[in-house]
Amino acid sequence: MKKIFVTLAILALAAAGGFGQGVIKIGAHWPLADQGSVEASKAAQLAVDEINRAGGVVGKQLQLIVVDDEGNGAKGVAALERLVNVDKVDVLFGGYASGVEAAMIPSLKKYGIVTVATGAASSVVENGLGPSPGSDFYFHLHPWDYDQGMSYAQGWKDIQAKYPNVKIRKIFLAYEEGPFGKSSWEGIKSQYGDGYEYDGASFKSALMGGSDYSGVIQAAKDFGPDLFIWAGYAPDALPLQQQAKAMNFNPPIFLGAPPAWPADIGSSPLTENVMSYGMWASGLNDKNAQSKKFYEAYQKAYGVAPTSYFAPLSYSGIYILAAAIEKAGGVQKDKLIAALEQTRYVSPLGETITFSPSNVIKHQGIRHQKILQWQNGKQQIIWPFDYSTTTPVFPKPAWE
Repeated sequence: MKKIFVTLAILALAAAGGFGQGVIKIGAHWPLADQGSVEASKAAQLAVDEINRAGGVVGKQLQLIVVDDEGNGAKGVAALERLVNVDKVDVLFGGYASGVEAAMIPSLKKYGIVTVATGAASSVVENGLGPSPGSDFYFHLHPWDYDQGMSYAQGWKDIQAKYPNVKIRKIFLAYEEGPFGKSSWEGIKSQYGDGYEYDGASFKSALMGGSDYSGVIQAAKDFGPDLFIWAGYAPDALPLQQQAKAMNFNPPIFLGAPPAWPADIGSSPLTENVMSYGMWASGLNDKNAQSKKFYEAYQKAYGVAPTSYFAPLSYSGIYILAAAIEKAGGVQKDKLIAALEQTRYVSPLGETITFSPSNVIKHQGIRHQKILQWQNGKQQIIWPFDYSTTTPVFPKPAWE
């Protein structure tokens, strides 16, 4: 992944020399060792390229400058300082891990540059940003943890009503040690409500140097859940599944909730019939023209298919930002905030994105997630039923 970072840095420098002064600079950060972040940066660049080919915005070209935050809070702060003080960006974009975003909050508030955030689900970040007007520069696209919890609780309620063979009473969450995992655990306990039994345990994510999931798997096995959920990152997916198989842990629903999956995870027999949470799956292409258009453009540009919802999410974010800059006549802060508040973007995620107040901040975008399942090497949508592309396989067969 270091090669990817070097390549992006070279491209950014080359672009800076080629664009000159007639540009609008978008400064972005992601941890580029993670598949979802790689796809997010590529999808954002795809949107920038498309917009520039169409004439840019307010007579200027867009320039995307990406810095690797390495999933580390201190590196995230350094990335932000570089983007603001060295690259002199006009707007900020991107983000992934909640711990990184939380560490960046003092700097974000110090500079107050208009920010469109693609990641950071933990409400720790939202509470750190604080209410309006102090956080009005910040536009958050990704659902917060409590929004996700409410989505999933409603989803499983609807699925059990439609498919009586699906019965869930005991839920176990294996969660990574950072803010993302911990807030996921708190969200499950607060949003699912009565009628369920809960247990959970933490693990050190592979993104942070972990590799042993045996403790959390044994705890889950002893609990005997109907629904097993792990909340971590893409590098956790395959080793966690491998260790679950080795330990003969076969819950009726084995569900992964990473922001992204490894690029080739669908080809592993271990992933068949594993469920997941997310905002998008390629199966949506058959039902949504915007999804299909994005998917084909990404595949044509990079020679591979996107696998993470962070790809269409970042692609959407760039188009939302560009439309607002055009409407505002530039990047003057107050005018740009007002223009972003008028957003109504028909996205490849299958919904129209707008901004409205959340529990704390004034500008929250998407509120809902989807329940998915890997079937025949491809992610299909199970719920919401308006988007569904297949029916659930339940219970999950034993590992092959």
